[in-house]
Amino acid sequence: MARLLIVHHSPSRSMQALLEQVVAGAHDEDVQADAGVEVVVRPALEATAEDVLAADGYVLGTTANFGYMSGALKHFFDSTFLAVGGALDPGGAPADGADGAGDTAGRPYGLWLHGRYDLTGAERSVQSIVGALGWRQGYDVLGVLGDIDDAALQAAYALGATIAALLND
Repeated sequence: MARLLIVHHSPSRSMQALLEQVVAGAHDEDVQADAGVEVVVRPALEATAEDVLAADGYVLGTTANFGYMSGALKHFFDSTFLAVGGALDPGGAPADGADGAGDTAGRPYGLWLHGRYDLTGAERSVQSIVGALGWRQGYDVLGVLGDIDDAALQAAYALGATIAALLND
């Protein structure tokens, strides 16, 4: 059975609502009808390299804080990056065009972000790291500014369902 790892930092009601919809989408009965997908949900401060290595795909959720991903998601990447196959350039930054040598390269991922002002830096920072891991984007980034509405909740559900469905292929 394929495994989907959902790593999130959900300190607010808005992020919690999006998380709940991502998880619900991953459990969608149409997605689960075939072989099924095991869905593992971890707060970013609790997720480990072992969690990442055991998963076949990922959905990441973060707030956008001061133009960057949350400190919790950054900690997740800092504590797992090299152990799961991340590539660094000689200066210690994520290497462009990871060569796919890592155990997790090529696995699909999705991303949702929530912020009040600007999501650009947060999205760029996450995309830079997952690029260095060699993960492949499996669905459009869900970026939500301001209040959470029904459209955002539906999009979160679709994000979870899509990444889970990719694991059944």
